Amino acid sequence: MNPVEALFEILRSEGVDRVFGNPGTTELPFTDALVDRPGFEYVLGVQEASVVSMADGYARATGAPSLVNLHVAAGLANGLIGMLNARRSRTPMVVTAGQQDRRHLLDEPMLAGDLVGLAAAASKSAVEVQHARDLPLVMRRAFALARRPPAGPVFVSIPMDLLAEAEEVTVPERSPVPIMGPATGVDDAVRLLAGAARPAIVAGDGVGRAGAVGDLVTVAEALGAAVYHQPMHDGVDFPGNHPLHRGMLLPSYESVRTALGSHDVVLLAGARAFTAHHYSPGSPVPPGVALVQLDDDPGELGRNLPVRVALLGGIRRTLAELGAELTGRVPGAADRAAMIGADNAGERADVDAAARATYGAAPLNPLGAAHALAAGLPAGAVVVEEAITTGMKLRSVLRLDEPGSFVHTVGGGLGWGIGAAVGTRMGRPDRPVVAALGDGCAMFGLQGLWSAARYRTPVLFVVFDNREYRTLKDTLDHGASRSAATGRYVGLDLDPPVVDWAAAAATFEVPSVQVSSTDQLRDVVAGAAALSGPLLARVPITGHPARRPG
Repeated sequence: MNPVEALFEILRSEGVDRVFGNPGTTELPFTDALVDRPGFEYVLGVQEASVVSMADGYARATGAPSLVNLHVAAGLANGLIGMLNARRSRTPMVVTAGQQDRRHLLDEPMLAGDLVGLAAAASKSAVEVQHARDLPLVMRRAFALARRPPAGPVFVSIPMDLLAEAEEVTVPERSPVPIMGPATGVDDAVRLLAGAARPAIVAGDGVGRAGAVGDLVTVAEALGAAVYHQPMHDGVDFPGNHPLHRGMLLPSYESVRTALGSHDVVLLAGARAFTAHHYSPGSPVPPGVALVQLDDDPGELGRNLPVRVALLGGIRRTLAELGAELTGRVPGAADRAAMIGADNAGERADVDAAARATYGAAPLNPLGAAHALAAGLPAGAVVVEEAITTGMKLRSVLRLDEPGSFVHTVGGGLGWGIGAAVGTRMGRPDRPVVAALGDGCAMFGLQGLWSAARYRTPVLFVVFDNREYRTLKDTLDHGASRSAATGRYVGLDLDPPVVDWAAAAATFEVPSVQVSSTDQLRDVVAGAAALSGPLLARVPITGHPARRPG
């Protein structure tokens, strides 16, 4: 078969059913080949950052690599932020871009560029196909590498004239994806964990990606261990309502050190050690605490911190073996679990009471707004969170149990949330999707609303509007800054002009609602399950104490 037919045969066999893209001239041979081709849908976005974000959400929702098609150098550059997010969040995707015609690349034609050089820092691998005969093998490698731990985006540059060639090429068969077995050294880990007086577990996103939440619950219950989510976790890696769940570790070494100070042995399960946001001196692990680290990526084991036992293997299979070996072998586990559960119940009740005490009319208190959103979630809902300041409040009150019901990116590239929510709903049409967005984040990714409207994707976009970059003001307040002393913050206010979110949504033919109270917000969120298309809800919230009037 010719290169085009070979490409689509590979995509079909790899389970690809849609292409997320924004085309240009160098992609025309690819998009033209999609005409009347059954089994493939082209999902159009009007800006590449939104395109990659949609593919990110879709890949996470389906658990399989997504396919992205970008436009040469400029389009790839626009999509890089989404690729960086995907790489940090370990989202499997194959990203292609059409390169200029090879016959005049030496003349430096319009649109051409060093696509491999551009993509290299944001992908696991970046290659350009030079011969039609190599295209099938390169694409097979790309999908395999995108899946392989650590998963992530893989980039392939395809010259536009290559797809037009008539050369007969061979399509290699798809190799089965190997499943990693349990790690060696489980016996050593069992002895150390079973002998701990005050064990703890840090649940990492590798647990959620591996579908191993239930297995980690078995280990935690067998140990009677307190369980913390890794800082800024991207998913549900331990049930939020479980009595042993202590919430998320805050993203600073000082905070982690304080939280772990009462423990003697800590199991890091699929966690990227302790990702910090702001610097604080010292190690995140208190002296005398022994670490057991489990990961399916050999590069993570002992990467930042010395570990007593390093377990390299399939996370789900290793946790299942740990659970089987530990169950019934740990004296005092039930008593420890009861004490942790009682403490957790009291702390959660206090947080809920504090949040309800802030309920009222707009502008809403951020904690009250977060609590109302959590309280209104319909059964089976997925929360896509890119709300920064309010997002931290949301994490303190959002207690989700079902794997896949929380989606975030630790990559930090703003504008991801709208597109990711659209892709999430496309990948899981059976589950309501609620996007919790900061107003600054939403403005970065506003073009994603166009795709939501075009495909009538039933997503509730909740925009928390404080008209400022409050997280940056709060950061300045922690130091001896001029801004904190004077109450004047340069470049951190988003008005004037005041964004008319109803008008912005209407530009993309997305209906909207203005939220005037916490009770109304809860009701709007509860209605997400009944949506037949997108809806944007603007939620005015209070800003920084030094926020100027207006």
